[in-house]
Amino acid sequence: MTKNLFTFCLFAFLFNFSIAQKADEKTITVKGQVLEKDSNTPLEYATIVFKNTKNSSEINGGITDAKGNYSIDIKTGTYSISFEYIGFKTEVIQNQTISKNQTLNTTYLSIDAEALDEVEIIAEKTTVEIRLDKKIYNVGKDLTVRGGTVSDVLDNVPSVSVDVEGNVALRGNDNVRILINGKPSGLVGLNSTDALRQLPAESIEKVEVITSPSARYDAEGTGGILNIILRRSKLQGLNGAITTNVGYNPAAGISGNINYRTGDINIFNTTGYNYREVPGNDFATTQYFNRDFDDDGNLIIDNDDTYLDESNIYDRIRKGITTNFGVEWYVNPTASLTTSVVYRNSDNENNATNTLNRFDVNRVLTSSTVRFDPETEDDKTIQYAVNFDKQFNTSGHKLTFDFQYEDSSEDENSIVNVDGENLEQVATLEDQQRILLQSDYVLPIGEKSQFEFGYRGNFNTTSTDYNVEFLNTDTNVFENQTDLSNLFNYKEYLTAVYTQYGSKIGKFSYLLGLRLEDTRITLDQPTSGDYDKNQYTGLFPTVNLNYELSESENLTLAYNRRLRRPRSFFINPFPSRTSVTSIFLGNPALAPSYSGTFDLGYLKRFGKFTFDTSLYYSHATDVFNFTIFDTGQTVEVDGEDVAVLQRTPINLATQDRTGFEFTLSYRASKKWNINTNFNFFNSKTVGTALNGDDLGNENSSWFVRLNNKYTLPAGIDWQTRLMFREPRDENGQSSRKGLFMANLAFSKDLFKDKASLAFNVSDLFNTRKREQTTTTETFVSDSEFQWRERSFNLSFTYRFNQKKKRPQRGNNGGGDDFEG
Repeated sequence: MTKNLFTFCLFAFLFNFSIAQKADEKTITVKGQVLEKDSNTPLEYATIVFKNTKNSSEINGGITDAKGNYSIDIKTGTYSISFEYIGFKTEVIQNQTISKNQTLNTTYLSIDAEALDEVEIIAEKTTVEIRLDKKIYNVGKDLTVRGGTVSDVLDNVPSVSVDVEGNVALRGNDNVRILINGKPSGLVGLNSTDALRQLPAESIEKVEVITSPSARYDAEGTGGILNIILRRSKLQGLNGAITTNVGYNPAAGISGNINYRTGDINIFNTTGYNYREVPGNDFATTQYFNRDFDDDGNLIIDNDDTYLDESNIYDRIRKGITTNFGVEWYVNPTASLTTSVVYRNSDNENNATNTLNRFDVNRVLTSSTVRFDPETEDDKTIQYAVNFDKQFNTSGHKLTFDFQYEDSSEDENSIVNVDGENLEQVATLEDQQRILLQSDYVLPIGEKSQFEFGYRGNFNTTSTDYNVEFLNTDTNVFENQTDLSNLFNYKEYLTAVYTQYGSKIGKFSYLLGLRLEDTRITLDQPTSGDYDKNQYTGLFPTVNLNYELSESENLTLAYNRRLRRPRSFFINPFPSRTSVTSIFLGNPALAPSYSGTFDLGYLKRFGKFTFDTSLYYSHATDVFNFTIFDTGQTVEVDGEDVAVLQRTPINLATQDRTGFEFTLSYRASKKWNINTNFNFFNSKTVGTALNGDDLGNENSSWFVRLNNKYTLPAGIDWQTRLMFREPRDENGQSSRKGLFMANLAFSKDLFKDKASLAFNVSDLFNTRKREQTTTTETFVSDSEFQWRERSFNLSFTYRFNQKKKRPQRGNNGGGDDFEG
């Protein structure tokens, strides 16, 4: 890019000189577009050079914009016109006479694989790219996630946080929609948290953070959308990369991506296999207030307090294979057909040892029991996808069709051992089928406007069979527990249409959209005979505005309305248990939550600094929250009755969230790059629990990240990432302590940049733990949870027919292309 800017400045100087000498010549404008020949993708920063055939000193030129368009002012005359782009073959038009304003035919450039292999790109690509409705982060050079997973990658993206259980949040809001290449994907499957922990980090090219989604996207996700773009090369011939890794706690894996391009056919595949042992733990101390009051608040029962200490030790094994195979056929220069198959098979083991120790008021042990729950989990997903892309003659004029069919299953089985005796058998069998139909049409209007409309249909069916059997000690036979076992069928049919219009007026750009979504949900429980239907329709407007204060400074303002639908697990009214003293119960009356969000953003590049900040506000109704209460029931543990606690999702009245975030990047030199991300948000919630407890609360929280990357002698890259999250109140019942985490990584390129060796430490000080206190009228509980203990990883990557650094172009993976 530096070379292009230098060339452009030189052209501008010579052009001005020419004007001074030939003021009597007429100035005209020449326009056109430059595209990649095979994929019809616009080439940004392509260079166009005009050389006067009669006066060799008269040279003029320019570069293309993000859509491959150029507009250059020259004098009338006869020219030799060349079109150049790094890694592509130069095209030249000889003796072109130009006497009036005109638009040249579209120029198509072909990839020059040999030339590309010889190019060394000195400047790195900008960390963040700004669009009207999103920010794009390139993650390929993050050393701390080498040999890691997609979950590790997301935890390093500004505005995004991943908690100790792997739940993803955007600006502190955990209702985030995760897409792969712009669409729902079988790569995520039934359990997005587990799936993201298994997809290899090396398969990702970039992450789009969409805090104010346009009307093109589903309205689901009050926190916003994360669109993960996977790597795919379009170089001619065979090229790819392979990564192997080993680590401790014991881990090993291999992943690779390969592309073969010949003629009009591009064959691509990304495959990864991994094995990980994931030790974790949680501990809780609960004090029960054994008192009871009448309706007037008078004490009627006053027994001594008792204590219960509960610990869980987790020995998990995660292993599985994920592969994505596809064929892209360029039917002609303006149309392509892509078919792909995704297959994911995970074979997991979750061995949990639960220990309950009961104490009297003096903390004297009165009873103890040990519960061992060895669970096996078999997850399978297969997805078939077809995409048709038709490009018309005008830049940006296109029509696309998408079809996806996905079949996923998740089978969990366990035999619970209590004090050395097998007493329970639990099985959870879940099956899901999903069909996606989608079509989008984009029509440019003039040079600076764009109209778009489309349709999307999501048709999901999920069946959950939960079976619990207890051992009858008299007959030594396991018997089905009909009060716990249940069959639950869930259907969600979503139909949506949208339209949007965008334009640019001078330095001002806007994108206005409206989406209509109709949701139909069916709940069927054959075991209880319950059957219910629910339907709701909503309009979701979006507004995205941008004003360019200068080439290095812009201001954005956005508004969007979104919703959060309750998942099937949240509305299944049958209980599921994590231990004999704790149950989770769904709420079939749970309604969707709606929110409206305003976002004011500012970006400034100055010198070696880039400053990006946002101020946002959202108002949500019927927000989801979890309430924990004493059911009044007891269970016998070692001859003593212990209270049973229940956790249930409910709709609260309202929630207002106000936040502020900024990212500051400093490129001190070619060897040193540092950036920090800070996010502050305030949340005010109003609502009441099922038992009448006031869950309304107001709290503020913030988290900060610091990334530092430095190149040591001998070309060793050193990267450190620090993160701290402030203590905060979760709701009117629970509060969390602060959390600190540090990651460390080193990397060295080998074999003339064809290979890389990396070593990283995740959670260097073993401090990534959730520490929480829950207080109610009947008990107070202190708990600590750690999903994964400190781990070490060594990875080796080898690339063939690829350079570590190469020009990036186009392919937003299904996101909005309009920039204004």
